[in-house]
Amino acid sequence: MTDHARFTDRLRQEHADTWDAAVTHGFVRQLFAGTLPDDAMASYLVQDYRFVDGFMALIGAAIATADNFTSRHRLAEFIGEVAGDENTYFIEAMDELSTGEGDDVPDTAPTVGFKKIFAEAAETRNYAAIVSVLVVCEWLYLDWATRETNRAEAPDGSGGYPERYVHAEWVRLHDYPAFHELVAFLRDEVDRTATQSAENEALSRDFFRRTVDLELAFFDESLPRHS
Repeated sequence: MTDHARFTDRLRQEHADTWDAAVTHGFVRQLFAGTLPDDAMASYLVQDYRFVDGFMALIGAAIATADNFTSRHRLAEFIGEVAGDENTYFIEAMDELSTGEGDDVPDTAPTVGFKKIFAEAAETRNYAAIVSVLVVCEWLYLDWATRETNRAEAPDGSGGYPERYVHAEWVRLHDYPAFHELVAFLRDEVDRTATQSAENEALSRDFFRRTVDLELAFFDESLPRHS
């Protein structure tokens, strides 16, 4: 990695072991293969849905702290996507798996961690810190959804997608043109703002690292790596 690499590339490289462990996790590989146990998928979705509210609040904080209209407009579209197709998927998938919203199931430690980091980043009122959390949440998912080694797990003739809706739609939501564009936008925002000051860079590095750690922990909680 050269000194001329993008800031976001350097951040990912600094945490490559954790990032790659999440992106190639057994949960993801089994998701593509269609062999992921229903109870693992159900637990994952119930827990993930627990922090959608906080995630939307975090995007709202990004909208409030962005320094230009173009960025605010794209972030407003982003929050609509989370409230639209992604929310619909959660409801339909949990219905298919007969989980409801799992109100009687306690939050796991990674779920608690995500709720806390979303609130903490929002409370900084620092745009660079906020988008550094958002970029991990979206870029890491784009990476696992498009990794050839993961897609190779899908059944032959499927075009690299799982066959069952509850699996395939979760992949599709993280691999379509507008999502690729969203990740590119978020990376640009981190690259642009995190290096504007020493404070921004320090906050960006800290929030990026902790969010990557949480992503791996969340997959581990849903399906331990020995499974």
